[in-house]
Amino acid sequence: MSIIGQRKIDHLALCATSEIAFRNTTTLLEQVRFVHDALPELDANAIDTSITILKKRLRVPIFIAAMTGGTEEAAHVNRQLSQIAEERGYGFGLGSQRAMHVQRDAEWTYSVRAFAKHTLVLGNLGVVHAKRMSTDEIAALVARVEADALCIHLNPAMELVQPGGDRDFTGGLETIDRLVRELDVPIIVKETGCGLSRSVGARLRSAGVAHVDVSGAGGTSWVAVETKRAEQAADARAAAIGHALWDWGIPTGASVGMLAPLGFQTIIATGGIATGVDVARAIALGASAAGLARPVLRAFHAGGRDGVLAFFDGIEAELRAVMLLTGSANIEALRRAPRVLGSELRAWLE
Repeated sequence: MSIIGQRKIDHLALCATSEIAFRNTTTLLEQVRFVHDALPELDANAIDTSITILKKRLRVPIFIAAMTGGTEEAAHVNRQLSQIAEERGYGFGLGSQRAMHVQRDAEWTYSVRAFAKHTLVLGNLGVVHAKRMSTDEIAALVARVEADALCIHLNPAMELVQPGGDRDFTGGLETIDRLVRELDVPIIVKETGCGLSRSVGARLRSAGVAHVDVSGAGGTSWVAVETKRAEQAADARAAAIGHALWDWGIPTGASVGMLAPLGFQTIIATGGIATGVDVARAIALGASAAGLARPVLRAFHAGGRDGVLAFFDGIEAELRAVMLLTGSANIEALRRAPRVLGSELRAWLE
């Protein structure tokens, strides 16, 4: 088993538990309160939840967010969940494709297009690794999984704690600028659980980035994931840093609100999204869609395919209920729905 392969196995095992959640930090989405509309003048069955992102229609503004790849178990998860995304009209994100770049025989674990012929599929590569690769090499990675767009993920906090992780984060913006100009598919810049600030958002816009995934704090702490792995590897120094930074990051709701005025075409809200109400709150703050990862994985481990379908039935029912009770006939109307923000969220946004 390769180092990367073992890391993927560790990640899946840890993310199926509750041990790696943020301890005190929340998404702050709970600080979005909608103003109730007692006279909505809507037919609940006629509410339109569809949106178009990157020229593809989603029936509901939901992504099954980037999780895994590189191992046999990862292949099983990817195939099952991508098929559900196809059936439900969601988007689907692959885990980091570094494993298939380093090990060509891992490519099959990322191959989901046969199960998701019409799905908006997002590839995935870390900016640190992309910096060391030519545009042609990256284009080949995208083509081999037939992805519609490529997520370039930023994960400095995670790497600092990861045993053997990267320490040189120079050249990131230059790499992103190069790929925006030279790659034939759209680039989505995403964090990995620590959120994107307004300042980073402005720098990304200056590099021509039109699509982002905030991947904010409040759900899975990838610092915590790597802290657990550091403890297993008896790396006391890395584990100590991890415990100190366990709750590091910008809450998801705050990150979405910070980036909303900057003119991005797409803002995906991932990081602690666990309910349909969360999806609605993220959209009200300016998100185009919401991504869910660990809750989906946990539903899959607990109940298989049927467990995931039941989980998403609940998500969709809650989203539609919020839309009805705010008088929102469609997603665009939900973005304009009256709401009240709590003091901590307002402090972040101000």
